[in-house]
This record gives sequence, structure tokens and C-alpha cells, in this order.
Amino acid sequence: MMIDFLYFQLLIVVLVVMLLSSMFRILREYERGVIFLLGRFYKIKGPGLILVIPFVQQMVRVDLRIITMDIPSQDLISKDNVTVRVNAVLYFRVLDPQKAIINIENYLEATSQLAQTTMRSVLGQHELDEILSARDTLNTDLQRILDQSTDNWGIKVTAVEIKHVDLDESMIRAIARQAEAERSRRAKVIHATGELEASKQLLEAARILGQQPEAIQLRYLQTLTEVSSDNSKIIVFPLPMELGRILQKIAGPYQPGTEDKEPGSSTEIT
Repeated sequence: MMIDFLYFQLLIVVLVVMLLSSMFRILREYERGVIFLLGRFYKIKGPGLILVIPFVQQMVRVDLRIITMDIPSQDLISKDNVTVRVNAVLYFRVLDPQKAIINIENYLEATSQLAQTTMRSVLGQHELDEILSARDTLNTDLQRILDQSTDNWGIKVTAVEIKHVDLDESMIRAIARQAEAERSRRAKVIHATGELEASKQLLEAARILGQQPEAIQLRYLQTLTEVSSDNSKIIVFPLPMELGRILQKIAGPYQPGTEDKEPGSSTEIT
């Protein structure tokens, strides 16, 4: 009997020690404990050493660090009816542990599902060119909408970043043809702009040369100098326009039809 009594006392001591040890909990600096007293919310404790009464109080740990969540690839149709596959990453943290535990069953799963549906809804309202080029604007819109939707859950969405936009091979080839046509258009516009500027400069040069006839002679001599330095066997000598006019005056007025007439011939009119 004495041995049984000692075993009973030892068992009581062990249970008391285990009970006392389970009352003390240690929470890290980035953790908070949501305490429930008989099923009702009591308070938020932590960090450090806290006391939780067994069988009366229950504690749920909440991590306050920024959580990085990968949003799975979503198939969506853009505003211009193009099917794309988009992947993104979400950054958020818990600001209010009470709301994160009481107002939502699983805030991690709920935030992930909300991010997927919001991304499909927002990106579906934009055209493909905007999805490819205006990512900063789309990221800001997604972050604002998600932050407003999760405010009642005690969650703060800090950033949303679109990572990949996958297209079909046919759409990639179409975009390549569009880019090639755009480069060709820009080349033609640049060439036309250069011709316009060159024509303006040539017109200005012609006005200056017309005011100073000596400048034409200097330009003529400069051209001869450039031609003489070339090793080509064919040399073209430019003639002034005035020389052509002088030769035309010497030859007299031109009369069409007189070069084929012979002396004594006559023209018959019917």
C-alpha cells in the first residue's frame, strides 16, 4: 500500500509539473497570441513569456511578418479577346491578429483565392498592349483593390507584382509582324522628315547662290577639285545653266517640222 501511495504521489507531481509547464508559452518578436477564454475572445498577448491557463484558455499563434505568396497562373481573356496566361506574386502581412483569426476561417487561403479572382477580373478589363507595357499601373490597381477587400480581415497588402505573361505561338508571331511593320513605318517617316529638312536647306542654299553669282563659280571650282581627286576614268564636267541659255539663243528659235522638209517640197492641206 505504501508503494502504491508513493506511485500515486509521484504521478500527481508529474501531472502538476506538466500542467505548470504547459501554462507558460514563449512567443517570438514577430508572433502574437490570440487568447480565447472559454471560447470567447479575451486578449492578444506577446511577444515574450506569456501565461495560458490550461483547459480554460486557448491560444492561436499569428505571424506578423510579410508573407510572400505565389499567385498560380491564371488563364484570362483580355479586352481585345486575346487569351493569355498570367502569373503574379503577392506580398501582405497581418496588422490585426484578432480580425485575421475571428473574421475569416483561413486568411492565407482566402487571400490566395481573392488574389486569383481579382487578377482575372482586373486584367480582363485591359487590352493586351496594356497588359504587356503598363505593368506598373496594373500592379498598383491590383494592390489597391486587394488592400480594400482584405481590410476587414486585418490584412495589409503591400505589393502585387505580375511576373509572367505567356502568349500562344500564333500571337507571338502576330506581335512580331506588328513590330516589324511599326519599325518600317518609323523608317519611312524618318526618311520623309530628312527629305523635307534637306529640301529646306537646299532652298535656302539656292537663294543664297542666286543673290551672289560668284558663289556658283566657287562651287563649280570646288566640284572640279573633288572630281580630280578621284581615280575614276569617267569625269563629268558640270556646265552652268547660263551656258545652255546662251547656246539656245545662238541656235535661234526652234520650228517643229522644218528639219524633214526638202527644198522645193510643199505641204498639201486637205
